[in-house]
Amino acid sequence: MTQSGVGRNMSRAALTWLGATMLVTAFGTSACYKFAGSGGFPSDLKTVAILPFDNQTPSPEVQRDLNEAIRKSFHDRLSLRDAPEDRADVIVKGVITQYEADVPAGISSNTSQVNVSRRRLQLVVNIEITNTKTGKALLKQDGLQSEGAYAEGKEADGRKLAIETLVDQMIQRSQSQW
Repeated sequence: MTQSGVGRNMSRAALTWLGATMLVTAFGTSACYKFAGSGGFPSDLKTVAILPFDNQTPSPEVQRDLNEAIRKSFHDRLSLRDAPEDRADVIVKGVITQYEADVPAGISSNTSQVNVSRRRLQLVVNIEITNTKTGKALLKQDGLQSEGAYAEGKEADGRKLAIETLVDQMIQRSQSQW
């Protein structure tokens, strides 16, 4: 084997080693980061009490669906466990101020009739998420609004989408406070 053949093989081996090292470093760093932050809130916040939202709308199912979505997201995305209000590190409470379904979103028409094929649902809440250890609000916002589009007769789909969007906004805005 010639000198240049050995050099070429060593270069491939060195590149392979370098690539493997970079992958291990990247995965190792991301794994460490994930566990260090306990899922997105400060690491000393481990428990949450999600109080039933006051529902000022005529739709009783929105309160139940919203509380369930918040609980699931705070558990799955933020790694917080349920706790009674007097022992929770984080308290979530709020008021559902508006729930408006059947807002036309998509209209098709011809000369003989108008057909509304898509609808929109609007959901508005006042929200307060408090760190009980410091007494500071992680999020306090009135009029947080979300919408969900749905097909005619599928209001539950629009409600689910609006609630998912609303919960995402709550988590993102509360995380941006620190």
